[in-house]
Amino acid sequence: MSPTLNLKTATLLIGLGLFGASAAHADGKLRLMRNNADGGAGTTVIKKRSGELGTAARARTWQSDGQGNAGTVGGSAIAGPNGGRAARLGGTTVNADGSASHQSGVRAVGPEGSTLQSQGSATRDADGNVTQSRSTAATNANTGNSVQSASSYDSVNGRTRTTTCYDASGAVMACPSR
Repeated sequence: MSPTLNLKTATLLIGLGLFGASAAHADGKLRLMRNNADGGAGTTVIKKRSGELGTAARARTWQSDGQGNAGTVGGSAIAGPNGGRAARLGGTTVNADGSASHQSGVRAVGPEGSTLQSQGSATRDADGNVTQSRSTAATNANTGNSVQSASSYDSVNGRTRTTTCYDASGAVMACPSR
């Protein structure tokens, strides 16, 4: 069971839901359920909403293979009335032996051009050992300052995290306190 193909499908479905529907079909929900040739089942749900605060679309598909393996892929996208946009995709696979994997990412652009991008993954092997990683970058369009952060976790060593801030020229600077 590979969530990669389904990530492409989810992306397409969200794109169609967010940008392909006419005003007459601005809101709605579509749900498909099916049995598959492997003895498993699956379902896909697509939702879209529009209004004065913008447009939002979500899609999720889930499937199993009848052998104890299952996967889900989903995503959402929003577009605000002032030009801000964001999208998120994620996929998870759980196997009959207890192992699992997850990948996800998000990207956002504010109305003034500030950006945020983050992607990560996590795995659990059949013995229960866990590893995780995530990287995040953000840039302020008004100042040009940016931040990059990376974190990781594993069952043996615990969590690590590094964060570096940069000024508009790319020089390392002290990160602002909260």
